[in-house]
Amino acid sequence: MSHPHPELSDPPAPPDGGLRVVALGGLGEIGRNMTVFEYGGRLLIVDCGVLFPETEQPGVDLILPDFEYIRDRLDDVEAVILTHGHEDHIGAVPYLLRERRDIPLVGSRLTLALLEAKLTEHRIKPVTDVVAEGERRAFGPFDCEFLAVNHSIPDALAVAVRTPAGLVLHTGDFKMDQLPLDGRLTDLPGFARLGAEGVDLLMADSTNAEVPGFVTSERNIGPVVDEVFRTAKERLIVACFASHIHRVQQVLDAAVANGRKVCFIGRSMVRNMGVARELGYLNVPDGVMVEQRDLDDIPGDRLVLVCTGSQGEPMSALSRMANRDHSIRITEGDTVMLASSLIPGNENAVNRVINGLTRWGARVVHKGNALVHVSGHASAGELLYVLNVTKPANFVPIHGEWRHLRAHAKLAALTGVPDEGIVIAEDGVVVDLVDGRAKIVGAVPAGYVYVDGLSVGEVTETSLKDRRILGEEGFVSIVVGIDSTSGKVVAGPEVHARGAGIVNEDFDDVIERIEAVLGDAAGDGVNDLHQMSQLIRRTVGKWVSDNYRRRPMIVPVVVEV
Repeated sequence: MSHPHPELSDPPAPPDGGLRVVALGGLGEIGRNMTVFEYGGRLLIVDCGVLFPETEQPGVDLILPDFEYIRDRLDDVEAVILTHGHEDHIGAVPYLLRERRDIPLVGSRLTLALLEAKLTEHRIKPVTDVVAEGERRAFGPFDCEFLAVNHSIPDALAVAVRTPAGLVLHTGDFKMDQLPLDGRLTDLPGFARLGAEGVDLLMADSTNAEVPGFVTSERNIGPVVDEVFRTAKERLIVACFASHIHRVQQVLDAAVANGRKVCFIGRSMVRNMGVARELGYLNVPDGVMVEQRDLDDIPGDRLVLVCTGSQGEPMSALSRMANRDHSIRITEGDTVMLASSLIPGNENAVNRVINGLTRWGARVVHKGNALVHVSGHASAGELLYVLNVTKPANFVPIHGEWRHLRAHAKLAALTGVPDEGIVIAEDGVVVDLVDGRAKIVGAVPAGYVYVDGLSVGEVTETSLKDRRILGEEGFVSIVVGIDSTSGKVVAGPEVHARGAGIVNEDFDDVIERIEAVLGDAAGDGVNDLHQMSQLIRRTVGKWVSDNYRRRPMIVPVVVEV
């Protein structure tokens, strides 16, 4: 079982007749999914998604894959295949198209419609190619066959990529719900047919590899949703992903059955549900929808609000309601249903939202106390089934954190995939498929690219460290005027602190220390402003550490007079 290590070097030139596979995101993390295939000097990209920031990345809006590996070869890209319409698979496409606008985007009708609505906001008109399950298309040397897979969004696809180097099956995100709400099953006969043909490399979703058994059917949630509707005394607020069309359909059906009107809250929710309704993926009965401006005219016990914020996103509608920062105010008797699973890392944010909602008198129903959501990812039993029917010669687990990738690799070993054919890679690791065997041959840069407002890639790890220090420890600024000839202090020092936990009365002690150290420096003939700034920084830093056991950002400003 091969795995990456820090000593991996730059990869050699792609082998003649071999297929090169490089994941620029999605391995060792939940999100930022993007895989680059290379054959004969041509490139095919599968998915191009974003990762959402965590608390240690303050101020960051989105995290993109690093396009540096392909930046000089964008003209070699035949197409970008998008397996489904979730943000972690399509969210980075606008940023890739900034580099080359005419890259063909290939996906199902719903996936491309959701993406086109997003691209309109970026003022980009894309080149699109709609495909459906059962179709087979060639993109340069890549012969691609598309297969239906069941997921928590309609119209998801797996893709089989054929080249002279072999057959690769990339599952995308999938599960094997045997009673899906839309009747669209994962194409297990198609997977078995590919297995009979000979799958040289399987790349399969690993998110639930640690979860035993099979995922519960979406249909089992219906009675629970109905019960929540029946017991809700006032307004019912349902928070879910803006792409979870199946869940919104269940809410609409329950609203009609219980005589409630429905209002979508939030730009992404309104946009996506509008697209789904227009294409026929969402059935909205006549007379059930109302506009936000009309909410005050409808009794609370006849109203359902559907919004985003199930992951505790700070600027989402639900988080703002919990913080009393939204026009919709939570009141005693309201019921809030969080109809989603927790994405790893979001636990604290979601708990804060739940506490905030409860504070204002809401009853909060979530996965911890009711079956209001099932995962969209295959559990271990389903993954074993896919491994058995495809019988891959080589296997690369994808779409998961390290624990998920390793758990999936163990499942592959149990089904008979040889150890030398199981490759656990991480972002940037280069895997070559040559003569029927996949192996790691090197690594390329695949770090985080941060989006902060209009800034893309300008925020660095150093600046994030500074932000964390400012947020956790505060800062101390020192302004000193220095005589340009003698180097003596002629103004100040003035010391100011914010968020550092230091009271103004204590500054007298450190001011004396600053004057003393600058006096000694002047006596030694030191008049370089940078050197003086460093002396001040060290002096103040030591004083704060000794007296307060804190490490705020020290900002010295030395001005020549």
